[in-house]
Amino acid sequence: MMARDPELKKELDATLQTRKELGSEYESELIDSFLEKVERKVEQTLDGTVDKRVRRHLAEQQMTIARGGRPRAGDPDTGSFGERFGFAAVSLVLAIPLSAIAVVNAGLSGLLVSWAGIVGVNLAQSAGGFPWLHGRKKEEPHWD
Repeated sequence: MMARDPELKKELDATLQTRKELGSEYESELIDSFLEKVERKVEQTLDGTVDKRVRRHLAEQQMTIARGGRPRAGDPDTGSFGERFGFAAVSLVLAIPLSAIAVVNAGLSGLLVSWAGIVGVNLAQSAGGFPWLHGRKKEEPHWD
């Protein structure tokens, strides 16, 4: 990403120059500061990508409806990609402190249990296992 983003390259160069001037005692603060900037850039990029995909999906659905058709039965509900992506992103962000807590308190076994839970929750969400979060009942199969 840095090769394509001159702003981040400038930030990295400035961070490295500052480290040379201040010495290694400020290294961890400089690294933390740079990583925060990278994280903000990644979040902005992801937000833009998700927005574009959700808008494209909504436009496709509106075009289908405007042409008198009905959305295909296999198509997800409006915004479901954004919901799924958001759920996965939030769970991964929360996985960082959960992993740290698990390792500190229970070691490797705690880490494995916490990640098994994270994976399980994401699998259940992707399979549509939490319909109450959306305020709707799980759909029954239709027999035509």
